Amino acid sequence: MLKVNIGVCLFVFILAFSSCTTDDLNSNYSDSLSQELENSINSKSQGKGLAFFTQPQSNDFNNIPQDPNNPLSSAKVELGKFLFHEPALGNDPKITAGKYTYSCASCHHVSAGFQAGRKQGIGEGGVGFGLNGESRFMHPDYDEETCDVQSIKSPSVLNVAYQTNMLWNGQFGATGVNEGTQDLWYGSEALTTNALGFEGVETQAIAGLGVHRMSINPLEIKEYERYIDLFARAFKNQPNTLSKENAGLAIAAYERTLLSNQSPFQMWLKGDAGAMDDDEKKGALLFFGKANCVSCHTGPALNSMAFYGLGMNDLSGEGTFNVKPEDSAHLGRGGFTQNPDDNYKFKVPQLYNLSDSPFYGHGGNFESIREVVEYKNEGVAQNVNVPQSQLAPNFRPLNLSEEEIDQLTAFIERALHDGNLQRYAPNNLASEMCFPNNDLQSKIDLGCP
Repeated sequence: MLKVNIGVCLFVFILAFSSCTTDDLNSNYSDSLSQELENSINSKSQGKGLAFFTQPQSNDFNNIPQDPNNPLSSAKVELGKFLFHEPALGNDPKITAGKYTYSCASCHHVSAGFQAGRKQGIGEGGVGFGLNGESRFMHPDYDEETCDVQSIKSPSVLNVAYQTNMLWNGQFGATGVNEGTQDLWYGSEALTTNALGFEGVETQAIAGLGVHRMSINPLEIKEYERYIDLFARAFKNQPNTLSKENAGLAIAAYERTLLSNQSPFQMWLKGDAGAMDDDEKKGALLFFGKANCVSCHTGPALNSMAFYGLGMNDLSGEGTFNVKPEDSAHLGRGGFTQNPDDNYKFKVPQLYNLSDSPFYGHGGNFESIREVVEYKNEGVAQNVNVPQSQLAPNFRPLNLSEEEIDQLTAFIERALHDGNLQRYAPNNLASEMCFPNNDLQSKIDLGCP
């Protein structure tokens, strides 16, 4: 009997020891993986360590990049949050049926990671609102000429604080890459907004109100005392606070606070070693190492103000309207600078919350993050109109294995996803209108009264 007991005890001891040893090995492997990743990131941080890629809190105005001509304040950000979602600004539509039906958020809404959720954003003339905006279609009173659709995929306004110039071609903004381009600022009414001297976020917000026929109508907005007070607090000591320029500046201030600072990668950067799983960490190692994505996608937003040709196709296919091959938007930076050397080169986008919308590339022709990773891994242009001379030098085969593609995809898809963007949306508007869209079908889709 004693021998049996000894044998049982010895078996239990060995089993327990084996289990503990396995757990310890897993724990140590995870820790060593984090250390390896930290070393890799530090080598690409310009000597600034993990902080170089870390985002501040959204109310930490001292550490959020901002236009010195439009300093952030709580009152300005609060006003901008309401105006960004407010269909009451859509008071000058092309067709009466479009009045008060759309907002800035129609093409940049929370549920799609501040993208449109479609290949092509639809503002005025759009009807309906699915989970990600994908069910939006054209109102019967509109046609392709009158419906307000974007000529290129609407980029996200998430993390725009880290952009000095806006749009895929960078045309909006008087500073940064547009210094010296003053002669090009008068090609359209929107471009003349650059002459105000603001950075891109502010310039686009102001110009966008005009382009999309949205305005601050004092006769109408005075009905909403809440806005009157917010304008007064946001723009103190000004004789006329209710102006399109101030509305744009408030919207831009709000947009600068839209940070994906609760994503797993951001939490990991701030010290939570368990915020990412091992596949995501391995994907991050590829991102900062073998795949060298960081050579273009860098800083807190994993973006840059550089322009590169990757030979991706333009907008086409189902779900697109009024796409014209001759549109300068298809030329990227060259469509703005009119320099042939810039043709087919597009601004490096930020990479957070991409998985909130199923369309990728400036033409929205990829429908998964993995497809984009595979495309860059193969390094073969799909757009036959883009000459080899215009392709980026580092657009070449990466020689990643299928497992590595899965890991890199996991990092971008999961670790760069902030699942709590709803914190940036208002609970209601002073106008009490449905948002982001206020047409009848959208009200039904969104459950608005």
